[in-house]
Amino acid sequence: MSLAEGVLQIIEDQAAKGGFARVKTVWLEIGALSGVEAEAMRFCFDAVTRGSCAEGAALEIVAVPGSSWCMQCGVQVEVAERYDPCPRCGGYQLQVQGGTEMRVKELEVD
Repeated sequence: MSLAEGVLQIIEDQAAKGGFARVKTVWLEIGALSGVEAEAMRFCFDAVTRGSCAEGAALEIVAVPGSSWCMQCGVQVEVAERYDPCPRCGGYQLQVQGGTEMRVKELEVD
């Protein structure tokens, strides 16, 4: 719920700066390794936006794949879960490089 409230705060800040009254669509990037469940975010977003400039806005979630640097292979690999093994060598010495973020990518406004 607090993550959805944070997204709403970003939207409201942008509405104050941009002078728009209504948000029609919100594009939200969610990384595979962020720990954010997309369906839970949808539910919470609908709940927290009631009575705001984003009430009724469509929430479009853009999935960002997880990526890690494999210390054994010396290459960057895509991973679905934080503690998955390297898909190339099967090793577990991976350093997360991307896919941990959650950010508002774009707003469609009136």
